[in-house]
Amino acid sequence: MADLSIIVSEIELKLRKLIDEKNQLAVENKRLAEANKALDEENLALRRSAGELQDKINKSTIVNALDNEGELEEGRKLIQELVREIDRCVSILNSKE
Repeated sequence: MADLSIIVSEIELKLRKLIDEKNQLAVENKRLAEANKALDEENLALRRSAGELQDKINKSTIVNALDNEGELEEGRKLIQELVREIDRCVSILNSKE
C-alpha cells in the first residue's frame, strides 16, 4: 500500500511539472505570436517605404533625364520601361478576375 501511495505521489509531481511547463509554453507562445505580429507590421511598413522611395527615385530619374538634352533618350527608355511594367500589372490584375 505504501508503494502505491509513492507511485501516486510521483505521478502527481510529474503532472504538476507538466502543467507548469505547459503554462510556461503558453505564455512564451503568446509572447512570440505578439512579436511575430509586430515584425509583420514593421515588414509591411518597410515595404511600403521602399516602394515610395523607389517611386521617388524613378520620378527623379525621369526629371533629370528630361532636363538634359543628351539624356533625353534615357528618359524615353525609362518611360517605356515603366509603361511596360504598368501593362504587366494590368494584365496580372485582369487575369485574376
